[in-house]
Amino acid sequence: DIQNLMAKAIEAMGRSYSPYSHYQVGAALLTKSGKIYTGCNIENAAFSPTVCAERTAVFKAVSEGEMEFEAIAVVGGHKGELKETGDFTGPCGVCRQVLMEFAPEIKIISVNSMDEYFINTLADLFPKGFGPANLEKQN
Repeated sequence: DIQNLMAKAIEAMGRSYSPYSHYQVGAALLTKSGKIYTGCNIENAAFSPTVCAERTAVFKAVSEGEMEFEAIAVVGGHKGELKETGDFTGPCGVCRQVLMEFAPEIKIISVNSMDEYFINTLADLFPKGFGPANLEKQN
């Protein structure tokens, strides 16, 4: 259910640790088995150790043995406020690459509110992305 996934992403946004950018992001990842894993962005004073909400959710799922994903909802806003109409938060390039590793066909739900969202596929946002298939030995 898309509404449930979006609600979980909004809830996860509230757990963001973002004392530097104040930009809170939440994600909710739906596995093919029906489980939902949430994540929030976690910043660090050194910046490079910062991790995005989408990767937090993926890494939680993978660490629990889940590696097949159907959809991910992403929501973000300054100080946890939902963005203005038409201005959606989507996965960054690094998160798109991580999603490509496990779910090249995943649906990405960019959320502004429970009433305003749009759905893309990873291929829409990351055309010709590099993934495991690129490393398969050609005979």
